[in-house]
Amino acid sequence: MIVEVPGRAPLDVRHLMFDLNGTLATDGDVPGEVTERLRLLTAGFNVHILTADTFGTASRLRELGVQVTVLGPGDQVAAKAAAIRVLGAAHTAAIGNGMNDEGMLREAALGILVVGQEGAAVRSLLAADLVVRSIEDALDLFRFPKRLIASLRTA
Repeated sequence: MIVEVPGRAPLDVRHLMFDLNGTLATDGDVPGEVTERLRLLTAGFNVHILTADTFGTASRLRELGVQVTVLGPGDQVAAKAAAIRVLGAAHTAAIGNGMNDEGMLREAALGILVVGQEGAAVRSLLAADLVVRSIEDALDLFRFPKRLIASLRTA
């Protein structure tokens, strides 16, 4: 997906990198409408979920055709940022909410912070390009990309 945003370089997003808990899921549960939107997005994007898997539910999402990676202990901020670089930061949008999402939000061509039921970390908010009120809103930005233009334009 290429989006021409006035006042900034075009966004050429090929990969979507999601955090799981607090972003796609609340208390480890991904609502049906979210899984359906994810399934739709796999037709146009390489969809990745990168998670500490706090609730042990991440493997269920593989059936959607998304890549799921569970992080081990250690510096998850650095691990998530490194994963964005491996995919190619210039072609990746990162979507998260937690403190450990700060690096991936900063590193990606487009960082989107979701303020969901579990809240959002201020450091990650400051690293993001855009803030949305729900995961549904974040997912719909890629279904209706003119919404990105309206929010990110500077000219």
